[in-house]
Amino acid sequence: MATPIVQVNRLNRNQGPFKEVERLFCFIGQGETGRGSLHMVNTDTDLDAVLGKGESVLKTQVEAAKVNAGQNWNACVFVLDGVLTWKEAVDYVMEQQSVEGFVIVDPVTKSTDIEAMQTKQAAVMAEYMRPTLFLAAFRKLDPAADTWAIYTEAAIALLTGLRADTVSVVPYLWGHELGTYAGRLASHAVTVADSPMRVATGNLLGEWSKKPQDKLGRPVDRSILKALADARYSVPWWYPDYEGMYWTDGHLLDVSGGDYQVIENLRVVQKAMRRVYPLTVSRIADRRLNSTPASVASNESYFMRPLFEMAKAVEILGEVFPGEIEPPKDGDIVISWPTKNKVEVYMAVRPYNSPKSITCNLLLDLKNYA
Repeated sequence: MATPIVQVNRLNRNQGPFKEVERLFCFIGQGETGRGSLHMVNTDTDLDAVLGKGESVLKTQVEAAKVNAGQNWNACVFVLDGVLTWKEAVDYVMEQQSVEGFVIVDPVTKSTDIEAMQTKQAAVMAEYMRPTLFLAAFRKLDPAADTWAIYTEAAIALLTGLRADTVSVVPYLWGHELGTYAGRLASHAVTVADSPMRVATGNLLGEWSKKPQDKLGRPVDRSILKALADARYSVPWWYPDYEGMYWTDGHLLDVSGGDYQVIENLRVVQKAMRRVYPLTVSRIADRRLNSTPASVASNESYFMRPLFEMAKAVEILGEVFPGEIEPPKDGDIVISWPTKNKVEVYMAVRPYNSPKSITCNLLLDLKNYA
């Protein structure tokens, strides 16, 4: 007769919190101090100690990001040493740290530089299963040689014909735009679903009142900014009779009609990708995921967990603060079995509408009802 056996197993249902990668950006650029190293920085960091007391494009952008991101800002900085390229720096960082995106502060000079960023993003995804994005910059205007016509023509030519839907490019007009943009995206006061255009986020911080001028003495105006924005650059913006400097869309270099023309669409999908990945890994060769109706229903809820969490809204004093996406609906997930051992999961991510063009029509009523 067999002896009694008691066994107690500890099961893992994968219900814990996900690692927060969003809002963490890595700045890469030339510098004199800490070269060839990766530095972690936050609101407490003395940037003079880490990046040197001298001025540099890298330090300027990190300072601008620090100011505009506000509370609880964190970032990492890789200082190029004149030997390593930014591509090699990305590889180094990926071995040390997972980040939402890379901020390449040294201006790009040709279209192939931007294509290389899109290609690098695809390589990182293939090797590490980490969705990322790239922020890049176009050169400053030369006030001794450039008119605004010459500058905008060169800027537009750089992006013409490019498709890079994980790359966003900023022109250096004032000189600290790229860091300001990265800081605005990293702010914990808003979500990844919010456009950098959002005025309620607050105005841009830093020195904006002195407008850059071309060699003819013409200061930058909104017609120049609009031309750059129409060419898919992300640029600062101001409104007549409304104090402060703000931002336009976070443009990505997607095709006309593409889903990823603005950065908030990419960020919400990439956030969902990061969270569904570990859930997917944990189901490998697990017979709890099978083709029976009960299993399909159970696993629909299992895989939709990140979207349910991203959709949570808050209501206070009658005002609703929506989640990052709309709550998932019936039919927003489909689990398909192409073969006996291969599963495909399709999930719909539905961002909220966001007004970027508002028209108010006023009517005059002169009827006399007396």
